[in-house]
Amino acid sequence: MNEHAIIFDMDGVIVDSNPYHKIALNQFCAKHGYHLTEDDLRSKIYGRTNKEWITTLFGALPSDQLLRYGEEKEALYRELFEKDIKPVDGLIDFLNLLDEYNIPRAIGTSAPRANVDFTLMKTETHRFFSIILDESHVNHSKPNPEIYIKVAQQLGLPPQQCIVFEDSLSGVLSARAAGAKVVGITTTHTAGELANADFIIADFKNLNPKTLIEKIFG
Repeated sequence: MNEHAIIFDMDGVIVDSNPYHKIALNQFCAKHGYHLTEDDLRSKIYGRTNKEWITTLFGALPSDQLLRYGEEKEALYRELFEKDIKPVDGLIDFLNLLDEYNIPRAIGTSAPRANVDFTLMKTETHRFFSIILDESHVNHSKPNPEIYIKVAQQLGLPPQQCIVFEDSLSGVLSARAAGAKVVGITTTHTAGELANADFIIADFKNLNPKTLIEKIFG
């Protein structure tokens, strides 16, 4: 078995979706009487589950209303993104190399399953992933390390032998707290903002997983 594994966040990593999430969030929050700021997006929303950010912004809500709010926002996001969705540049080649080198991989995301299925279907990347953990698999949102600890368990490796691809600040903190190495991808934040990552990329073009593992683990 391979000594290392790759774990992918989804939004901002598999697809550059955050511009569309941002539009959906602004429309959703305005409709429900909340003025969303850029700081809200960065510090309270990106990387977190719907349950967490909705209650952070709107306070405690009945469970049925919380569910409705989450579903409303995500349906709006999928409608906005459907015509433009595509994999991040170089991703498919990188995933094919993971297959060629027999390197295990998984997805660990704060997104709901409906968004995961939408993303993987539209990008035709379902075939690359047999291990997928979404918001329903965790009790604690990023930056808590729960998601990446659980993904590593599913992969059968300690987090210290995993490389996590992340675009959000909370996601980088989550992966590091789990003990994993982190590659920051600059779809959502600048390289400077992702300085806590072990390695930084703009996309997956010309990225070789074997070379990356050697560079990060030595």
